[in-house]
Parts: sequence; structure tokens; C-alpha cells
Amino acid sequence: MADTSGQHHGIDYVELSVTDMEAAKRFYGAAFGWSFNDYGPGYAGYVDGARGAREAGGLRLVDAVAPGGPLVILFSRDLEASRDAARAAGAAIVADIFEFPGGRRFELEDPFGTRLGVWSPS
Repeated sequence: MADTSGQHHGIDYVELSVTDMEAAKRFYGAAFGWSFNDYGPGYAGYVDGARGAREAGGLRLVDAVAPGGPLVILFSRDLEASRDAARAAGAAIVADIFEFPGGRRFELEDPFGTRLGVWSPS
């Protein structure tokens, strides 16, 4: 997620939860031609080709896949302001700002129960 060309508050990255990383990489590679950047045993970014070599999302290893679909991640030029605005608008901050390789992010739940992530580069 190091490319900072994303539009402020635009959908930037889609994270898919998987229970078997190697099987998921085989599936998405064979089904859609995706390639992968490994960030450790629990995470791999995927390149779908739609943005050239830029990652479009990631595979996150979890114990069980929860209903509700993938985690959509928005880009922010000011992470703290985005968090504060989401909270003021009625979102619950379910994971406050944390660091990961390449950036920082937080996760929120909107008033309807949809979970979103918002990230910014380090």
C-alpha cells in the first residue's frame, strides 16, 4: 500500500479474509491471474493487474471468515481527521490507529454494521 496516488477517501484496497493462505493464493492466482507480495505468514498483498504493479488488496489469514464480505479500505491524506470525522458522523471505531508495514490505519463500523478500514502511508 505504499503508493500514495489514491484519492482522499476513495476506495483504495480490498482485503479478503482467508483461512488457508497457500490455498487462497493458488485459487486467486489460477482463477484470476493475480500475483502476490508476501508480508509474512499471515498476510499477502495481491496485484490484480488493473493498476499495473500496484497492489489492489490483500489476503489476511484469519481463524474463521466472518459474514459480511471483504474489508474495503479507503485512502486518507489525514488519518486522524478521517477518524475523528467518522466518529462524529456516528461510526464506532473498532480498531484505533495502528501501524503496519508501509503505513497506519484504523477500522470503523458504520451505523449499519458495515466495517471499513482507512489507511495512510507512514
